Amino acid sequence: MILIHTPSAKEVAAYLELFRTALPQHRFISLEEMTQPEAVQYVITWGPPPALFAALPKLEAVFALGAGVDKLLARDDLAAGVPIYRLLDGGMAQQMSEYIRFGVLSYQRHMDVYRRQQAAGVWKMLAPKLPAEVRVGVLGLGEIGSAVAQALAADGYRVSGWSRSPRQLPGVTCLHGDDGLAALLAGSEVLACVLPSTPQTQGLLNAQRLAALPPGAMLINAGRGDLLDEDALLALLDSGHLRCAQLDVFASEPLPHGHRLWQHPAVTVTPHIAAITLREEAVRQIAANLERLAAGDAAQGQVLRERGY
Repeated sequence: MILIHTPSAKEVAAYLELFRTALPQHRFISLEEMTQPEAVQYVITWGPPPALFAALPKLEAVFALGAGVDKLLARDDLAAGVPIYRLLDGGMAQQMSEYIRFGVLSYQRHMDVYRRQQAAGVWKMLAPKLPAEVRVGVLGLGEIGSAVAQALAADGYRVSGWSRSPRQLPGVTCLHGDDGLAALLAGSEVLACVLPSTPQTQGLLNAQRLAALPPGAMLINAGRGDLLDEDALLALLDSGHLRCAQLDVFASEPLPHGHRLWQHPAVTVTPHIAAITLREEAVRQIAANLERLAAGDAAQGQVLRERGY
């Protein structure tokens, strides 16, 4: 038996229909339909309720309906021996590439400056820049980050990327380790963060590292909110050291009413929409993994708990 749960009943109904069609040999249920918790073998979920996993004594694996798994890893009701599988893409790489490219293009064409000029009633043309004149750094070169970096390189930008371990990507200068991070920050006019939340990345973009960006740089954060010191960012925007920011994720979500980020003229706020799981693609990927497990094969996308992703 396979339990499907998200906080939205409408979304659960849609997933039930898709999974039942894709794998008619399996029994898929919602939380409301669960009468035999001991029969639940797998859980497919996003935002599960407290203590859910503790009530499932025969649970063999959890499939996350997204790429982020930090909240699942932090739960005290999920045994360490139960594997967690994340979506490797789920249709998110293209969306994330579009979101980051939009921000970089806005920076290249001075759209953030023109918005402020419009608010002040100022008519002033700025000198154009070509993509090859803009240095972009991508923090995180996993499946999604690699797709972002290569899309930016294909657009003609000078792209560098950073990861914990060495990587190689066509058209991208790949850096790693502490020295690589310092070099990436110093050389990025636009810094695009797509890192997951792990013990190693939490607080990574602190005041010191943000100040290491070149004067007039832009920050795009579409990774996780706990990576960024929001007060330090605001201070650097107020001082003019950073030109602008495009933020999709925040330390507290929804972003609290009255937070300075809402009204700051140099900040674009979006409500965690940079890359949303596409149902059909998520079902295709998870269904394939369920079939692998049924055949005795290894499933793809298993989370390494010691790394946090």
